[in-house]
Amino acid sequence: MAFNHLPAAMHDALGALSVTPVTHSVPMARNHRPRRPARSGAGSPSPGTVLDRLTASANRAARITHTEHLPPREGRHALWPDRIRPEVINAIHQAGIDHPWAHQAAAAEHALDGESVVIATGTASGKSLAYLAPVLSSLLDGSEAPNGRGATALYLAPTKALAADQRRAVTALASPLGPRIRPAVYDGDTPVEEREWVRQYANYVLTNPDMLHRGILPSHARWSSFLRALRFVVIDECHTYRGVFGSHVAQVLRRLRRLCARYGSAPVFLLASATAAEPSAAAGRLTGLPVQEVADDASPRGELLFALWEPPLTELHGERGAPVRRTATAETADLLTDLTVQGVRSVAFVRSRRGAELISVIAQERLAEVDRSLARRVAAYRGGYLPEERRALEQALHSGELLGMAATTALELGIDISGLDAVLIAGYPGTRASLWQQAGRAGRSGQGALAILVARDDPLDTYLVHHPEALFRQPVESTVLDPDNPYVLAPHLCAAAAELPLTEPDLALFGPAAPGLLPQLEAAGLLRKRASGWYWTRRQRAADLADIRGGGGSPVRVVEAATGRLLGTVDASAAHTTVHQGAVHLHQGRTYLVRDLDLKDSVALVEEASPPYSTTARDTTSVSVLETDTEIPWGDGRLCYGSVEVTNQVVSFLRRRLITGEVLGETKLDLPPRTLRTRAVWWTVTEDQLDAARVNPEQLGGALHAAEHASIGLLPLFATCDRWDIGGVSVPLHPDTLLPTVFVYDGHPGGAGFAERAFHTARSWLAATREAIASCECEAGCPSCIQSPKCGNGNDPLHKRGAVRLLTELLRCAPQDPQDPQDPQAPEGDATPAAPAGSVGPVPPTPGGVPGRCSPMPSSVDGVSDAASSLPDEA
Repeated sequence: MAFNHLPAAMHDALGALSVTPVTHSVPMARNHRPRRPARSGAGSPSPGTVLDRLTASANRAARITHTEHLPPREGRHALWPDRIRPEVINAIHQAGIDHPWAHQAAAAEHALDGESVVIATGTASGKSLAYLAPVLSSLLDGSEAPNGRGATALYLAPTKALAADQRRAVTALASPLGPRIRPAVYDGDTPVEEREWVRQYANYVLTNPDMLHRGILPSHARWSSFLRALRFVVIDECHTYRGVFGSHVAQVLRRLRRLCARYGSAPVFLLASATAAEPSAAAGRLTGLPVQEVADDASPRGELLFALWEPPLTELHGERGAPVRRTATAETADLLTDLTVQGVRSVAFVRSRRGAELISVIAQERLAEVDRSLARRVAAYRGGYLPEERRALEQALHSGELLGMAATTALELGIDISGLDAVLIAGYPGTRASLWQQAGRAGRSGQGALAILVARDDPLDTYLVHHPEALFRQPVESTVLDPDNPYVLAPHLCAAAAELPLTEPDLALFGPAAPGLLPQLEAAGLLRKRASGWYWTRRQRAADLADIRGGGGSPVRVVEAATGRLLGTVDASAAHTTVHQGAVHLHQGRTYLVRDLDLKDSVALVEEASPPYSTTARDTTSVSVLETDTEIPWGDGRLCYGSVEVTNQVVSFLRRRLITGEVLGETKLDLPPRTLRTRAVWWTVTEDQLDAARVNPEQLGGALHAAEHASIGLLPLFATCDRWDIGGVSVPLHPDTLLPTVFVYDGHPGGAGFAERAFHTARSWLAATREAIASCECEAGCPSCIQSPKCGNGNDPLHKRGAVRLLTELLRCAPQDPQDPQDPQAPEGDATPAAPAGSVGPVPPTPGGVPGRCSPMPSSVDGVSDAASSLPDEA
């Protein structure tokens, strides 16, 4: 949370950013006093000066392919609503805030009127204060009740780190209000002995959707006094709740609203999002309520200089003699080192945990050669650290003790890291929304900020740094979720029935698909109908039916073999690729070798070492057809829908020399395969169709791969899903079909309804895919048509023209989409597919089934599959 310093917020209309240099400075409205200690000297250098210093040498200057300049903007003040209590306004004044920005006052007005509202303004524009002012005022009103807790508020954050940061900020802001404001974090890190106090006495509880789903709602009787008094529910960074994860959270919120109604409360929802398209509509889908929108950002902004940076070619050569560029990791480490030497406070965002650790280690070693004291002022930050480590790092960055940090997306969300002068982004993060979110973390006290996107050596990043319009002339992506997805809704109906028996009036709250699912849940023996409603029938916890993040099993503990000390954890889905035997594991600047991975006990034993290399796992991925439910002829080819099994196995690992990435050797591994059973749509083509499309064997792999990428990108227009919820694999000759085949599958165990929707709209879906590729003005493929930000094969091979010809031939004999309830064009259509009876029961953990991948498993090295990193790296 950042409500007491001036921001460098992003321009709201991202589609209309100006590249024209501004030759004068706009005076900044002064509203907030910076909290961090002042630097010695006459202030910070301008972003342009910092960039000039980074590119002082000729070879460095040539690495910049484009600079984008966002000019500064003045702020617009307003007055707080007169219903905000004077004590709260006085506390805000003591925090250094004289007057609210206009959007803060407008949001507070909506909240006090009892209207749910989403505040969709730029990064660090003071969204937190916009909802805290009415919340604190209401909590003060409640403190005058006989029991001292006549009003409560619930805060939901997508990560533990953000909730902890918010608690610190609320405590600081509310300190003049005394013990009447009692904030407390309630999550998996909260000691057991503190939890009863939180339930009974805290009036501002900070938690996450996971704890709400598994801990608070199933135990609502113990939270009855809190829920009875619940006045506000704050949902921070609400744009992160997208896809199947967002759909799960939407149903968790409906369960919360139902229980509140039973206890006699009707909380107002206050949502905050820095980067979202159509924020009011997205917030309405998430909460199930009408939501007012405040999107006119009235906060001031310092200038932002955004540079696109391409690392140079090296003397090394890759496959087929292709030249190799310097890695984004090495380049970012150099830049972080130089910025730290300049005294420029910086964060480098990295896509992987290992990359964050490696950048930190390289920067520390190089800084030690300049000044040993500087090496201690750079650190890594990622998910998997112990809670106390995370808190210490957040505090050190916040106070200015740390000058530089290499971080995963665990630090991307609204943690208060005010005072940053520069942000480095090592590789395109996958979406424009995430790019602007990361870039927006820099900027302080109205001063300028520098952001640099360092390209990785792959076609997508290369395209972006040479086509800046793809970044700076396009709006951010929409937040897509579907609370009515029956594969999501069904387990939450069971959880709701376990909390309190479901009644007829409850069903409207859960959406139009709920009545149709109840008979299926009865038939599966999960619910039983009685005169008073539907009851949960089993002894197990109903909340365990829904794994809202799709985590895929218990985390693997990383333990130091010599001492037994717990270093941290690794997600189960990543254990095979990151802590296999012989893997190099980095933790807080120290290097370890994994001695043994015990999958049964979920423990990786490590020992400290100093190998001159890093390790990279290699794996294979295959898709096998389990059952074909339906198939229809498309000319000589077939369009099919059914059940598949996606199998992934880590088979070896490469040792790569640090900095250069040169391969030193490969070691075989014997790890068990991991499987994901899910639902898929697939299509095949015959040799005659390939001849008619003039696609020869050399082009076939690239044509199929390009069509797969584009179809995944277009499916969200036909199925209410997120691109990160679906997977794809293309195979020139599949063993089950004995033909060239493209699979698109749900990235969730048991399926999520997306592939089924794709099957029923296949002609429209693939026609739109062909049109999107053919109409793109690029020559050989770009992110707007066939390149994917999540491709595990580095977008290779791809053949744009071959994909167009192939889809043209495939569609030539395609039948019309069936006019059944699944077809969006059907006159009486119901767009919600039915969940199969019995499909809602608990699903065994699937280590590979992590939402957030184009292929929910790591890609095959030799095959053509589509994969990448998953959900934001949780802290």
